[in-house]
Amino acid sequence: MTAKIVPVDLRCEYQVDPLAIDTPSPRLSWHVEASNAQNRGLTQAAYRIRVAASRDLLSSGGADLWDSGPVPSRQTLHIPYEGKPLAPLATAYWTVDVCDDEGTISTAPIASWRKSLTWTADLPAAWISSPLPRFRDTSAPAFLRRDFVVEGSIARATLTVTALGVYEAYINNQRIGNEELAPGWTDYTKRIAFQTHDVTSLITQGRNALGAILGDGWYAGYVGFEHRRNLYGNRPQLLALLTIEYGDGRSFAIGTDDAWRTACGPIQSADLQMGEFYDARLELGDWTGGNYDAAGWTPVSVHDKPAPTPLLVAQVDPPVRVTERIAAQSVTQPSPGTFVFDLGQNIAGRARLKVTGPAGTIVRLRHAEILEPNGNVYLTNLRAAEATDTYILKGGGPEEYEPRFTFHGFRYVEVTGYPLAPGQETPPLDSISGSVLESDTPVAGSFVCSHTMVNQLYKNLVWGQRDNFLSIPTDCPQRDERLGWMGDAQIFVRTASLNRDVSGFFTKWVQDVVDAQYPSGAFQDVSPTVRGWQNDNSTAAPAWGDAGIIVPWTVAQVYGDQDLLTRHYDAMRKWVDYLTVNNPDGIWRHKRGNDYGDWLSIEADTDKELLATAYYAYDASLLAKIALWLGDVNDADRYETLSETIKAAFVREYLAADGTLRGDTQTAYVLALRFDLLPEADRPAAAKRLADNIRSKNNHLSTGFVGVGYLCPVLSDFGYNDLAYALLLNETFPSWGYSVKHGATTIWERWDGWTEDKGFQTAEMNSFNHYSLGSVGEWLFRYVAGIDLDTAAPGFERLLLHPRPDRRLSHVSARYDSIRGPISSSWRYDNDYVVWRVDIPANTTATIVIDTLNVAKIIESGGPVADAGGVAVVSVSEGRVTLRTGSGQYEFRWPAA
Repeated sequence: MTAKIVPVDLRCEYQVDPLAIDTPSPRLSWHVEASNAQNRGLTQAAYRIRVAASRDLLSSGGADLWDSGPVPSRQTLHIPYEGKPLAPLATAYWTVDVCDDEGTISTAPIASWRKSLTWTADLPAAWISSPLPRFRDTSAPAFLRRDFVVEGSIARATLTVTALGVYEAYINNQRIGNEELAPGWTDYTKRIAFQTHDVTSLITQGRNALGAILGDGWYAGYVGFEHRRNLYGNRPQLLALLTIEYGDGRSFAIGTDDAWRTACGPIQSADLQMGEFYDARLELGDWTGGNYDAAGWTPVSVHDKPAPTPLLVAQVDPPVRVTERIAAQSVTQPSPGTFVFDLGQNIAGRARLKVTGPAGTIVRLRHAEILEPNGNVYLTNLRAAEATDTYILKGGGPEEYEPRFTFHGFRYVEVTGYPLAPGQETPPLDSISGSVLESDTPVAGSFVCSHTMVNQLYKNLVWGQRDNFLSIPTDCPQRDERLGWMGDAQIFVRTASLNRDVSGFFTKWVQDVVDAQYPSGAFQDVSPTVRGWQNDNSTAAPAWGDAGIIVPWTVAQVYGDQDLLTRHYDAMRKWVDYLTVNNPDGIWRHKRGNDYGDWLSIEADTDKELLATAYYAYDASLLAKIALWLGDVNDADRYETLSETIKAAFVREYLAADGTLRGDTQTAYVLALRFDLLPEADRPAAAKRLADNIRSKNNHLSTGFVGVGYLCPVLSDFGYNDLAYALLLNETFPSWGYSVKHGATTIWERWDGWTEDKGFQTAEMNSFNHYSLGSVGEWLFRYVAGIDLDTAAPGFERLLLHPRPDRRLSHVSARYDSIRGPISSSWRYDNDYVVWRVDIPANTTATIVIDTLNVAKIIESGGPVADAGGVAVVSVSEGRVTLRTGSGQYEFRWPAA
């Protein structure tokens, strides 16, 4: 008998076949799919996990490491390994058998994980660096190498490597892996991620060479906006260990030590903000080949462990990679010898140059997001970031160049010094292309509708996420900043999770947040910490520090990850206790740090104390929920009581007798309603005041970073869905549509970054690639398409599906690949009816809500919904019908409003 369900997408700690897991009990996950899409209500009745030390043994039914035995359960997420301990670098092969409700078993394809290297003092590896002098106010990236000899047949070779700085590793002239800017950005005094590679195929019998290029990166390069470098250290360092296992059981290891040699090469300087200077005439040939003559190279410097000693941890987040190549769309010449290439898309990454010319020719590339009215690149908003790459030709034929240890935010590339061939007026269009750099988070969601502007808006907010999720969630990729601003992340995290699988990305970044927490309990404004910038450990900014609770809570909800909350519970509790100690009356009056408020709002200054207190109440409420999830009833009661105390103080302090909130701004009402701060009787009046405020502005918003993400959800929740759509579809200033109308391909930092009447905003702070104002994406998925989770059943164990159609869109289609499988929702207007099709993944259930007055008029697959198989009517009230379903495909039809 064919099984009704099959297990797919096996993961270990969110990763597919990871090569380095450093936890002794990694968590195993999968989801199940229906073998026949027409079946409904399918569930997993039981599972059995089998783990073996060899693939062959597992394939034959053996399980010498762990056999869970049959476990009656629907659970598919985060099941801890309970088998024999694995030795460092050992591989575990695993599969899962799942049983459907008829007892038929289906087995998943074999997956694997490897135990990471354990960095111990006896390993033959030390931190090394180049002692060579600096060039152009940066360290010239160091070229490092050493030879080794292999004698015997190799069974497996593993390279474990990391850096204080950024690196590329090579064996025998072959680059290892495709990661960029590894190992990524952390607070290097606290934690350094290492990478692990299987390099068996790169090593040969006899003489071999291992090498690396080592650059400044975030460790020693320019970071932030105060034009400072060397924040963590002044010399990049490399740590590596190559472990070789022979077929006869022998093994040996080669680490970074005093046998390594170093030289300067063609990269004369490289900095993330400033760019790269590359002289091709100085290339070193096959410098990582086994037969290379390195007699003139300099011995490296060998270092003790960094102080304070950081933790060396296996990388858990997706690495930064080049994920897309973009061809130039046009080239112009705004002045003689100056050529401007347009990629047609604002990106984070690098330009690739193709050129032919005489040796010594200097070609410069400058990068910009937008053009001046005269066609020249607009560079003023880059501030101190030079964003300039320089290439000196070696001559002798066609050459290609793409920098390594830098990235820029740009749509336009200005090229000067390009050697034109006889008869050419401009360089060929393919002389410049763009390489997109981002943390390689898998695509999770898609959204498309009948409105061209809305579709472009969705593309823009996705690009804003792609361009700014680069090792950390930065604010912008172009100017001298690029920091992990906490306020931006917390307002966007839900949108981010609907666009991409950010499970590993935010798992890593939440640790950065905790690493940056002050002893007082205050969270910093940015994470990772920027050494020497924010030193007052007794203050924290409202809506920024709160990310320390909001982000892990959101990630745990989306991915069903209770362990994430367990690991960081003490840090979250310290944060709320810090607020309480300093503000015992329930009003966040004190210790508000930089106190940004509703950042970049439009002519609406929300009271900062009100905003702070709203977040304080929300934090306490979330912490009570977290404590309850973790089984700490006492803490749950304590923080729920605290939340109610703060809410009461909020009402006393800010709610006037006529129902007006202090300041009477959109964000004030949005926060009060979204965070459930007002007595139930006062909520309709507050929602009306919000709606009236918007209407008084001719259906325009005035919210900044803090209010924007909650604005449309609050309107839809309180009966003003039509007004939420009006805001979405508005194309006059200020609105999302305004920037789209004027050619934006990403989300701008400011509503008024550029306007028809005033031109550019102040260059001191005017990014055209920020994601914060794109947090409307959450509303597009959860409200327009109606795809949401039930917070009482985290990880999409139970779905909440509630679309809010509006005739201004004739159709909408969305898909979200949840951790329990793909969910799709599409609706369209068919004359006087709404037709809605939804796919619910196997092993889940759904609460379905349809806004209509009469349940009898709801048709499901051609018949009355009350008679539909797998559908139960739960309630009918106030023009809303609530249904309960199992998994499967459903099509509902009801009279349009």
